[in-house]
Amino acid sequence: MTMSERKIIELETGWEFMQKGITKLKNILEGIPEQQFNSEEYIMLYTTIYNMCTQKPPQDYSQQLYDRYRDSFEEYITSMVLPALREKHDEFMLRELVKRWGNHKIMVRWLSRFFNYLDRYFIARRSLPALNEVGLMCFRDLVYQEIKNNVRDAVITLIDREREGEQIDRALLKNVLGIFVEIGMGNMDAYENDFESAMLDDTASYYSRKAASWILEDSCPDYMLKAEECLKREKERVSHYLHSSSEQKLLEKVQNELLSQYESQLLEKEHSGCHALLRDDKVDDLSRMYRLFCRIPKGLEPVAQIFKQHVTGEGTSLVKHAEDAASNKKAEKKDVVGAQEQAFVRKVIELHDKYLQYVNECFMNHSLFHKALKEAFEVFCNKGVAGSTSAELLATFCDNILKKGGSEKLSDEDIEDTLEKVVKLLAYISDKDLFAEFYRKKLARRLLFDKSANDDHERSILTKLKQQCGGQFTSKMEGMVTDLTLARENQTNFEEYLNDNPLAHPGIDLTVTVLTTGFWPSYKSFDLNLPAEMVKCVEVFKEFYQTKTKHRKLTWIYSLGTCNIIGKFDPKPMELIVTTYQASALLLFNASERLSYSEIKSQLNLTDEDIVRLLHSLACAKYKILNKEPNTKTVAQTDYFEFNSKFTDKMRRIKIPLPPVDEKKKVIEDVDKDRRYAIDASIVRIMKSRKVLSHQQLVMECVEQLGRMFKPDFKAIKKRIEDLITREYLERDKDNPNMFRYLA
Repeated sequence: MTMSERKIIELETGWEFMQKGITKLKNILEGIPEQQFNSEEYIMLYTTIYNMCTQKPPQDYSQQLYDRYRDSFEEYITSMVLPALREKHDEFMLRELVKRWGNHKIMVRWLSRFFNYLDRYFIARRSLPALNEVGLMCFRDLVYQEIKNNVRDAVITLIDREREGEQIDRALLKNVLGIFVEIGMGNMDAYENDFESAMLDDTASYYSRKAASWILEDSCPDYMLKAEECLKREKERVSHYLHSSSEQKLLEKVQNELLSQYESQLLEKEHSGCHALLRDDKVDDLSRMYRLFCRIPKGLEPVAQIFKQHVTGEGTSLVKHAEDAASNKKAEKKDVVGAQEQAFVRKVIELHDKYLQYVNECFMNHSLFHKALKEAFEVFCNKGVAGSTSAELLATFCDNILKKGGSEKLSDEDIEDTLEKVVKLLAYISDKDLFAEFYRKKLARRLLFDKSANDDHERSILTKLKQQCGGQFTSKMEGMVTDLTLARENQTNFEEYLNDNPLAHPGIDLTVTVLTTGFWPSYKSFDLNLPAEMVKCVEVFKEFYQTKTKHRKLTWIYSLGTCNIIGKFDPKPMELIVTTYQASALLLFNASERLSYSEIKSQLNLTDEDIVRLLHSLACAKYKILNKEPNTKTVAQTDYFEFNSKFTDKMRRIKIPLPPVDEKKKVIEDVDKDRRYAIDASIVRIMKSRKVLSHQQLVMECVEQLGRMFKPDFKAIKKRIEDLITREYLERDKDNPNMFRYLA
C-alpha cells in the first residue's frame, strides 16, 4: 500500500483508539482484572502512532500526540495516585509511594514503547525531552514535590527508631531512598538537598544528646566502646539502605559529636583517661583510642602529647630511683654502684621496648607517636646518674656485655638483641661523641688485655653503630679491631724470626702488640728505666721491626704491658702476674735489700703519682710483696721498702692488680678538645660556602651541622668564632659587628 493509498487517520479517531490501550494499561496497574497485552494489540497501538506521525501536514499529529502523552500521565496522577497517597501517613504512606513509583515506571515503560516513533524522529529533531524523561518529570512535579517533606520526616523517624533498637523494614527505606536518587535523573541533588542534609542534622542532634549523657556517666573505655559501636552501626546503616555517598558525611557527623566535641574531657578523665590507660597497660583500650581519634583532624595530637608526658614521667622516675639507689650505696662498695647503673640501663631498655611496642601495635606505627617517644626519651636519657653521664653509662653497659666475666650472662642471640637496643638508645643521647670516646677507651682495654668475649659481637656492634651514626663515628674503633688482627700476625712473624736467629733470642718470652697511633686513645708514654733483661727484649724487637719497615717509629707504652715473674719466697716460689711498672720496681730488689722511696723514683724515672700507685699496690694492698717502714696504709716520700721473703699464698700463681687511673676526667677533656676542632671546622665550612653570614644564622647552622654528634654550647661556639677571627679565618663587618665575612 503506497502513501497516497493509505487511509488518513484523524487526530480524535486515532486518539480514541490509543485511549483504549492507555485505559487498559491503567486498569492492569490498578489491579482491575484485564487481559495482558498480546503482541497484536501492541503492534496496532505502535502502528497507529506511526501512521499519525508520518501523514503529510497538516495531518502530521506529532506535536499533539507528544502533548497528549504528557496529559495521560498528569490525568492518571491527579485522579488516582495523589488521592491514594494523601489519605495515608507515615510508614503506610511510604509503602504506597514505593508501590505507586513502581507502577509509574511500568506505565512510562509501556507508553514510551507505544509512542516510540516520536522518540526516534520528532523529539530528536526538535531537541525536546525524551518520552522516558517526560514521564518521570510528571511524577516529580506532581507527586514528589508535594510529598517529599512528609516522606523525609517519616524516613528520619524510622531511622531514629532503629537507632533506639527497634526493628524496622530496611528494604522499605532502601526503596524509598532509591526514589530520591532516581528522581534526580542522573544527579544527586534531590537526594542530597531533600533528604540527606536533614538526616545529617538529625544525626548530629541525636548523637549530641547521647554524648552529653554518656560523658557524665561512663568511664573513658566504656565511652569509647559505645562510640566505636555507634560508628559501626552507622556504617552498616549506609550499606543497608542509605546511598553510599552518605557514608563519609554521616561518619564525620557522628565522630564530630561523639569524639571531637569531648576529646579533651574524654582523654583527661580522672581515673580512666589516657594517662590511666597507659599507667595500667590497657592495650586494647589504647588501640581503640587510636582507631577512633585517627579519624578526626588533629585528633591524635592530644593523645601523642599525653603519651609523651607519660613516658617522660616513667623515665624520669627511673633516673630518680637510680640516683637515690646510687647515693645510698655510695657509702658501701664501688662495684655495687656499678651494678646499680647496669640495672638502670637495663630498665631504660625495657622501658623503650615496652613503649616502642605500644607505638608499633596500639598506635599502628604512626609517626606522631614515634616523635613523641623520641622526644620523651631525649628528655631523661640526657640526665646523668650519680655523676655519670648517660653516654658513659651506655658505654659501660656495652663493656659489661662484651667483656669476659661481665655480670650479664647472656646467650649470643640475647647479646645481639641487647646491643641492637643500646644502639637505638644512643639515638636519643645528644653527646654521642662522649659515648664514642668512653666506648673506645673500654674497647681498647678489652682488646689489649684480651678481655673481649667474642670478636663477632665486637664487629657486630660496630656495624650497628656505623648504620646509626655514620662511618666517621666508628672508623677509629674498626681500625682498633683490625690492628689486633695484624698484631697477632706480627707476633707470629716475630716468633719465626727468633727461631731463625737463635742468637738474637733475649732469653725471655716476649709478646709485642703493635698499634696504629691514630686509632687508639692517647696513652702516656714515659721513659721508664727498664731493667736490663727487658731492655734486651726491646732492642731485639726493634731489630726485627726494622727488617719489616724502615719508615715507622715505635713508641713504647709500658703502662699497658704485663709481665709474669717468679718470686723466690722462703715458704715457696710463686709466679706473680704484674704490670711492666710493677715488674720493673720488683726487679730493683734483686740488686738491693732495702730501698727508699726517692731511690725507687730516681731508678725508675716515673712521676710521683705513678710511684705512689705502684708502691701502694705492692706494699699496702691485698698482696704485700714488699714490706714498708713505717707500716701504714698510705705511701709517703719518706718511706723505706724491702722484699718480703716471708710472703705466701695458697695459690701458686697470683695476679697483683694495679688500680687503674680514673680516666673519666681525661676522656671528658679529650672530647672537649675534639669538640673545639669540630666547631672550628664547621664554622669554616659554613662560612666558606656562604661568604657572609649574621652571627645568629652562623650559630644556628653550626648547631644543626654538629647536632648529630653532640649539642654544641652557644658559649663555646661564640668562643670559637672569636678564636677564628684572631686566627684570621673570619672578620667582623665594619658597619655591622653582628655580620661575619670569610677570609680566603
